[in-house]
Amino acid sequence: MPASLIRLVILALALVLIAVLVWGGRLFVAHQKRLALAAGPAEDMFGLTEGKVRVLAFSSADCTQCHTLQQPALRRLQALRGSEIDVVEIDAPGSPDLARRYRILTVPSTVVLNAAGEAHAINYGFANLHKLQQQIDAVLAPAF
Repeated sequence: MPASLIRLVILALALVLIAVLVWGGRLFVAHQKRLALAAGPAEDMFGLTEGKVRVLAFSSADCTQCHTLQQPALRRLQALRGSEIDVVEIDAPGSPDLARRYRILTVPSTVVLNAAGEAHAINYGFANLHKLQQQIDAVLAPAF
């Protein structure tokens, strides 16, 4: 068998392995998200206004993306939607039970809770302002 054919077979096998790993990772994240969304309503452990949408922002002290991207987006969101929402910043390593409850896999992560404290949306990784606004609009939209 020529060496070029062997290299081609090895490359094809490597590509298949990478595809399987990516597919498996996506399935894992989707499963974690389903479990987190199925968690019952959170008790009002935040001492916040009843009936407001809450955005839980999970971060850590050493998370650069949390401080340079997510926090500015959350501040802007709070400025735009201040009367409708409460943004709660949570140190993920310092709140392991809460991080476990929402299956936080990475920081930054955000969880949008409806007025009853039920998880409506979960974003693993940076969530931009537009995405968060869409999720909040979906929670606030009247059900027909």
